[in-house]
Amino acid sequence: MPEGPEIRRAADSLEAAIKGEPLTDVWFAFPHLQPFAAGLIGCTVQQIETRGKALLTHFSNGLTMYSHNQLYGVWRVMDAGQTAQSTRVLRVRLETADKAILLYSASDIAILTADELAAHPFLQRVGPDVLDMSLTAEEVKARLVSPRFAKRQFSGLLLDQAFLAGLGNYLRVEILWSAALAPQHRACDLNDAQLTTLAKAMLDIPRLSYQTRGRVDENRHHGALFSFKVFHRAGKKCERCGGVIEKTTLSSRPFYWCPGCQK
Repeated sequence: MPEGPEIRRAADSLEAAIKGEPLTDVWFAFPHLQPFAAGLIGCTVQQIETRGKALLTHFSNGLTMYSHNQLYGVWRVMDAGQTAQSTRVLRVRLETADKAILLYSASDIAILTADELAAHPFLQRVGPDVLDMSLTAEEVKARLVSPRFAKRQFSGLLLDQAFLAGLGNYLRVEILWSAALAPQHRACDLNDAQLTTLAKAMLDIPRLSYQTRGRVDENRHHGALFSFKVFHRAGKKCERCGGVIEKTTLSSRPFYWCPGCQK
């Protein structure tokens, strides 16, 4: 399932296709959304914001489209007037003179005013987004030690979108390896230096994945590229301590770790 970096890169591609261009055609599959279509013609998409795995498409008339892909939703960018060859069911089409963005198969879609957006139950429940560049490691550290989260094991906490939005399984695995922590630890078990290291990894690793994952490493001096250290590497050597990486299941998801150095 896509995690925060993949969702943000998808939003970037959608913005690049239609942001700032007047909408020439708007189509919704669901009857409760169809009354909004005519009023969006001529408007522009000002921003596509991510909140974890939800996308917020902000229109110039003050309305916002909330969409969550859940398990099966997928966005496509097409030339204007074209549709994708797909067995998926089209839910939304936003078209400009040159490009169209199409949402397939998703069912959790709403058009919201600013007040409705602020009161949306998912958005009220979700924590700060790890790809919000204004979020600091000190703020993450404060959340870690707060009464709400301090006694939660990291194996479950790092999958909980109410803690930090945008984290998921591969990020959980890589963050805990980077911080040299076993998954059963809790924030209340750690000293200040460990908390600082963990909080920093919770931001640095998702942001590095967003910025570089999938790119060819042609210029190492320009900075490190994201690569898996333990995820999907069971049976291989840990590059930090030389131990053997193991695989187990935690919180119903596959988990990879190095028993040699994740104490």
